Amino acid sequence: MKYFKILLFLCVLSSGISHAAKVDTLQIASTAMSKTYKAAIVLPNSYAKSKSAFPVMYLLHGAYGHFDDWLKKTPDSELVKNLADQYNLIIVMPEGEIFSFYIDSPVNTGSQFETFVTKEVIQKVDKTYRTIANKNGRVITGLSMGGHGALYLSARNPDLFCAAGSMSGAVDMSVMLNRDSSAQVLKLIEPVFGDKSNDIKMYEQHAVLNMIDKIKANKLPLIIDCGIDDFLIEPNKELHRRLVYNKVEHDYTERPGAHTWEYWENALPFHVLFFNKIVLKNQVVVGK
Repeated sequence: MKYFKILLFLCVLSSGISHAAKVDTLQIASTAMSKTYKAAIVLPNSYAKSKSAFPVMYLLHGAYGHFDDWLKKTPDSELVKNLADQYNLIIVMPEGEIFSFYIDSPVNTGSQFETFVTKEVIQKVDKTYRTIANKNGRVITGLSMGGHGALYLSARNPDLFCAAGSMSGAVDMSVMLNRDSSAQVLKLIEPVFGDKSNDIKMYEQHAVLNMIDKIKANKLPLIIDCGIDDFLIEPNKELHRRLVYNKVEHDYTERPGAHTWEYWENALPFHVLFFNKIVLKNQVVVGK
């Protein structure tokens, strides 16, 4: 009986493992930057059992980070995989380097991350996996720099996404400069903004905070949140105020927390729930 119980336990354990979401690492060649970058792809367990096309969420990392942050740094290391399984969703986490802000640098052809995500990553993912290869099944969100990136990319490319989100978004990049204008930080930012990286006007030209007209015209559903103890709370409040003033519908939340992985782990499920409702509303068939 003892050995039977042990065998039963091992069978149950192995069964649970075999039904977990699968993580791929995809190599994506960038013609724009003449480089190859990695992206982490989480496929829900249901993907292998179905021939259906699946919706895709693009999940962007923050400054000083890399493509696999969401898999390594959340307190619950299974968070992203569990969400992929729960909502039958492919989750794509592309590389954005430490300070790209997901823009096409005006001074450096080696930092063209808007082009990379919108033209190269999406194309590669849609060719490699069974995706709903149109905006009705594609959403984007991210944390900090990635929150800026998600709002920025969706505002400039509304034909690619049906909704977008931001967690603790760096929606006004000049705040970071004011917070830390050390020589070390300026050196890290210089490959993106050039030798004028200490010029706040360079940031303002690419700040989400100054893109309200584009956001209003696109009418994409938005979910935005920030912790009340986050150093980026004020620009997020200002973004909310401007959206309200311009009658732009959006979901905005302030909740306890700071600029931490504990906060983002708590925030991400709200974003996925928000997106899932929109995908269903679009009458997209989710893989089963």
